[in-house]
Order: sequence, then structure tokens, then C-alpha cells
Amino acid sequence: MLTQDIAGESVRILVTTRDSVQATVFRPYAEITGVLIIHPATATPQGFYRAFAQSAASRGLLTITYDYRGTGLSGSPKDQPEIKMRDWIQQDIPAVGKWASERYPNLPHYAIGHSVGGHGLIMNYGTDNLKAFTIISSHMAALRTVEPMTERIKLIMILNVLGPVMSRVLGYMPERKLGLGEDITRSAMLDWSSWTLRKNYFFDDPSMRASQRAAQVKIPVLAIGASDDLWAAPKPMDLLTKHITGAPVERRTYTPGELGAKKVGHHGLMKRGVGEPVWEDILDWFTR
Repeated sequence: MLTQDIAGESVRILVTTRDSVQATVFRPYAEITGVLIIHPATATPQGFYRAFAQSAASRGLLTITYDYRGTGLSGSPKDQPEIKMRDWIQQDIPAVGKWASERYPNLPHYAIGHSVGGHGLIMNYGTDNLKAFTIISSHMAALRTVEPMTERIKLIMILNVLGPVMSRVLGYMPERKLGLGEDITRSAMLDWSSWTLRKNYFFDDPSMRASQRAAQVKIPVLAIGASDDLWAAPKPMDLLTKHITGAPVERRTYTPGELGAKKVGHHGLMKRGVGEPVWEDILDWFTR
């Protein structure tokens, strides 16, 4: 059986009394040995994770992908301008985790957080019923950590100049027009922009209580990244994971050469044809 043969079932998962996210459940044909949730990166549609989800399902893990509110299949950012990035972290991520644990109560549960999805997990959101989780390309996303300087300047222009202005004028952030992925909500853009200017990202935002929450994580964590990721380079990833003080953290950094790829970057580890050699490592780590 090819992993591409595993079809997904669409479901709606309630986040608040009036809001929900659109999710897809990839169910193994054989015995289900566990449940895996993939919490996506910013501006990254759930369809991007389909190949990985199918691969995980072929290994017996019922796998769930979804879009944050105001993105992708979970609603237009123009219609939900008030949804903030912190809402994805504090509400969407735990809501999907709660739904999965209630729907599949007698199985081991795991999660992957890509970029901002990993930020939610390291702050202990959506972890109540997990055995372990993996974060991919999640980092201390303060602009001061970005190298080289040319990349930092580019991000300053996007995240601190164009982004806030365009979001306020248009009512949403047109990421597609800038070649950055899916459009996101105005308030998510403004949250993101504000955090990037702080020395320690959201750890310097008292309302997030990020350091306190990260210290509450008590389950094993696998933190992986790519050596050529200009945003989540090894040092910014270490600056993030050092806040997990109460649980074992295993760190791995993959190079393009190891994966037989010209470039990996911020998304390559979850992309078919680039990150597939890593997928087995992740799934082996979970089942081990």
C-alpha cells in the first residue's frame, strides 16, 4: 500500500462557542497504535503536512492536521481580524488536543509543533494527554537572532514595516502577495511583529507567562531543525528550548548534505522529497 492511498476525513473542531477549526483525520488501514497531532507553522496550510500525515498513518498513528482560525480552511482572515497569534497558541492548539483526547481516549497521544505550533507546545498548551512531543524549526524568533544581516533587514521590512501597515490598511496580512504562504489575520500579524522586536521574543511579554509555562513541561521533547534555516538556526532553537527546565530535551540538527538536498530551510523537514529521511527518525522516536 502506498502512503498516498490513505485518504483524510474532514472534521470541524470547536474552539470557542462560536469558532471552530477545519481539521483532517488520516486513519491507518491497520491497527491504530497511537494518535499524532500536527500543529502547523504560521501561514502554512494543513495540506502541506498531508504527505507526512499519510506516512505516519501508514505506521499506525492516526494523524490529525488542521488550519488555525482565520487561515486556510478555517476561515478567511478578512472575516476574523481579531484572531491573534496568541489565540492560536492558547486556544486552537489546546482545543485540538482536547478533542483528540476525548475522541480517542485509550491510545497514546503525541504531537508535532512546526514553528509557532512548537511555541504552543513548549508553553505547555495542548500537552495534557501527550506522552511526548516534537518541535520542528521552532526558535526564539526575536529579530536580533537572525543572521545574516541581509535576512534580518528583509524580515524587519516585512514584519515591522510592510506587515503592520498592510494589515491595518487591508484588514488582514496578504502573505501570499509577499510570497510568504497563506494570508493571516491582522491581529496575528501585529502580535508577531510586536514579539520580534523584544529581546527575548514572547518571553519578554508578561501576559504570555512563557518562561513559567515552559518550566511546567514534564514530558520528553525532541527539538529538530535544519542547519541552513536562516530563521530557526541552531542557536535561536537552543535559546527557545533552554526554557524547558523540567523535562528531557533531545536536540538534532540536520544538514542538506545528510538529506541529499540542495536546501532544507524553514519548511523542508516536513516536505516530501526533502525531509522524508527525517520522518522515520521522528516516528521511531515517538514509538520508542
